[in-house]
Amino acid sequence: MLRQYELVERVLAYDPDADEAMLNRAYVYTVQKHGSQKRASGDPYFSHPVEVAGLMTELKLDQDTIITALLHDTVEDTLATVEEIERLFGPNVARLVDGVTKLSKIETMSESERAAENLRKFLLAMSEDLRVLLVKLADRMHNMRTLHYIKSEEKRRRIARETMDIYAPLAERVGMYEYMREMQLLAFEQLEPEAYATITGRLSAIRNEEGAQVDAIALQIKQALAGVGLRVEVSGREKHPYSIWRKMAERHVSFEQITDIMAFRVLTESEDDCYKALGILHRTWQMIPGRFKDYISTPKMNGYRSLHTALIYSNAMRVEVQIKTREMHELNEFGLAAHWAYKQGDKPDGQVGWLRDLIEILESSQDADELLENTKMAIYQDRIFAFTPKGALFQLPKGATPIDFAFAVHTNLGAQAVGAKINGRHVPLRTPLGNGDVVEIIKSRSSEPQLSWLGFVVTGKARAAIRRSVRQKERAEVAAIGRKLYEEIIERLPTKIGKKAMADALKRLKLTTEEDLMFAVGSAKLDDRQVMEALVPGSAANIPEENWPNQKRAIAVRGLTPGVAFKLAACCHPVPGDRIVGLRRPAKGVEVHAIDCMKLADGIDADWIDLSWDARTDGAIGRLRAELYNRPGTLAEMAGIFAKNHANVVNLEMTLRENPFHTYEVDLEVRDLAHLTRIVSALRASEAVAQAERI
Repeated sequence: MLRQYELVERVLAYDPDADEAMLNRAYVYTVQKHGSQKRASGDPYFSHPVEVAGLMTELKLDQDTIITALLHDTVEDTLATVEEIERLFGPNVARLVDGVTKLSKIETMSESERAAENLRKFLLAMSEDLRVLLVKLADRMHNMRTLHYIKSEEKRRRIARETMDIYAPLAERVGMYEYMREMQLLAFEQLEPEAYATITGRLSAIRNEEGAQVDAIALQIKQALAGVGLRVEVSGREKHPYSIWRKMAERHVSFEQITDIMAFRVLTESEDDCYKALGILHRTWQMIPGRFKDYISTPKMNGYRSLHTALIYSNAMRVEVQIKTREMHELNEFGLAAHWAYKQGDKPDGQVGWLRDLIEILESSQDADELLENTKMAIYQDRIFAFTPKGALFQLPKGATPIDFAFAVHTNLGAQAVGAKINGRHVPLRTPLGNGDVVEIIKSRSSEPQLSWLGFVVTGKARAAIRRSVRQKERAEVAAIGRKLYEEIIERLPTKIGKKAMADALKRLKLTTEEDLMFAVGSAKLDDRQVMEALVPGSAANIPEENWPNQKRAIAVRGLTPGVAFKLAACCHPVPGDRIVGLRRPAKGVEVHAIDCMKLADGIDADWIDLSWDARTDGAIGRLRAELYNRPGTLAEMAGIFAKNHANVVNLEMTLRENPFHTYEVDLEVRDLAHLTRIVSALRASEAVAQAERI
């Protein structure tokens, strides 16, 4: 553990103007506050914030960030308060500490909800000051280095999974590759211990057998470049065990089939020398087509710059080579942290584009699982580059479509997209984009996001925006149904009501707007009795139980002579709330159809009867079609939606099996059209369902 004077000396070495007294006070404060607390390793707890501060000094971060690292756990784990920290160390440190402080564990929340809420607070704080992210990454890095001391395997795996899914991708996103690689390696060891042991064992064996080979190849590369007057540094290493494992999994190959497990770094003195070195290497050894990437002319979203190529060295041995200047290398390894210098109140040059996308996702996501899914999409995917017709560059995940591109340009452009051109040719909106494509989005002001887009978009930003739009549209539809039901309710009131009665009712029901009330009625969150009592207290007390519309009653229609037999048509499955018409044929009774049923065209030879639902009717069989993703648990999730909405399944049939979807037709006992509409809306909102519609 760093001693007090060692930490202060480290800071003063790169920032002579730092407040030495303030740094000493922060060190003493964290030691006193954490007192006798111990870590799982048995070390004093204050050793953790001290080591995190040490990691921050390696990045040469400013004084406030170092103090924040020292204090980052005091508010959660000790009696310290944000107010006390502000008084002792100033408002900037207090704000940063509050941003980094982890949420207290809420035992009633699920693991995903806890992770999502922690991430939610983290992203909001990070949007205001990226130093919060830098401290948090160092905090997680030190926790991962000491993870093996935790006795519970389940807890170790949970922390490792969170690190792999959230923190390592965030480190990559800000260009801190050293942090990303170490986090991935430590998490990989916990999540896949057998694979970790096998791969590291194989790499160790290769190192022992061919230890001099890496040095020999590095020397030959250096000599080839020195021969044309280039002064370079060349170093080599085996590839990262986790990246080898990912490649084995993605390509479905064994370790022996991975031919490019060696990687070399060439550091030059200038950008021009990078391209000269590339040309020499390609003339000296055969390059592998499709493996060359120029991140100097087109940097990654996190600012990473380098030339990447792959060569066939000898005996079909493949090696990867990265060529960059020394300055690029320093910035690449520590990314934003290497750019960051908060001196004398300097502010960042502007919010990073991907961070703006994360904040938009944060505002659009409805629940914990959705937030985690969309955030992972936004921060952890390989990238392609695509251009607008005017030449603006956008980075997107592999597999991105014109819809993803449109939302990346602007949320409104994505919402209004109706078509697209790629390189001047009209293409379907689900067409995957290629590297370097020029994408033109055709839009219409009257257009809106389609639910079917969720079946092919790949970016978290697009998915979150589409879901938000669909939810708003479905809410409006349910509210419209609720308004009709509400009008029926107020007709049964003993007196007319005015605006004051509505305002009082909203207060009694703890709702904010009239629209909220209509949605609650339409979605059956409030029944007739509750609404009547809220509008006119005491008005529902004298209504007999059998007169409430919620009571289950036999199906009855108006417009038929008493005793005349009828049946509901199986082609359209009308339910109470549909406009209906009867077809009467000799000796066949009356068949009741929905007014928009296609089969009515066959009823030319029948007598048409104008019908309506009797007020006593509550319930019928509705039919819907649902397209589910072909993965475990989706059918159970659909059944859960039916159960939650109190709909009994009468018949279930798979009508189409076409990967990655399975299509089902379902007959349900429902009360009325509003009930069936709510079920369809719930299905459309589900992650398990690609599409749902009434048939």
